[in-house]
Amino acid sequence: MSTRQRTATIRRATSESSIELTLNLDGTGVSDISTSVPFFDHMLTAFAKHSLTDLSVKATGDTHIDVHHTVEDIGISLGLAIREALGDKAGISRFGDALVPLDEALVQAVVDISGRPFLVHTGEPAGFEFHLIGGHFTGSMVRHVFEAITFNAGLTTHIRVLAGRDPHHIAEAEFKAFARAFRQAKALDPLVSGIPSTKGAL
Repeated sequence: MSTRQRTATIRRATSESSIELTLNLDGTGVSDISTSVPFFDHMLTAFAKHSLTDLSVKATGDTHIDVHHTVEDIGISLGLAIREALGDKAGISRFGDALVPLDEALVQAVVDISGRPFLVHTGEPAGFEFHLIGGHFTGSMVRHVFEAITFNAGLTTHIRVLAGRDPHHIAEAEFKAFARAFRQAKALDPLVSGIPSTKGAL
């Protein structure tokens, strides 16, 4: 099993945002998040805590126009950092699944660290994508974040909203379910020898 540090730092600057993101996949869930988008700070803090990933994010962007650019670029950066920190993926469990409630909301997430980016995302109630959570975070951004993470990290991710009425609860349950599934998938398994794929690569 690999003993290398599973860490990464990504710096990304565009005309729309400036991001510095550092993570440690073998952390304890400590986070230091400042994205200039308060609800997204809350979601990334929940992701770090429940995936046991140490995460630092410092970001600024053109949020006076919309949160879209900043949030998307952070999702891209997080995905790239996950991919880099995973390395050759030797010794990982690879698969993870979770079923997470938040009051009336219930979300299932399944993650495969497959190297084949694919997102299936279903079940958000009609109108969710138009709701401004916290008055500034459009519901449509939830799926967009998972797209950015999934495609840049090389994950196969299924997220199903099984129940929910309150948009805040639904979004938070999605991030927590994804975090718990990712926590299982990234975990180093002492019974796994080498890369967990019949192809010999992920």
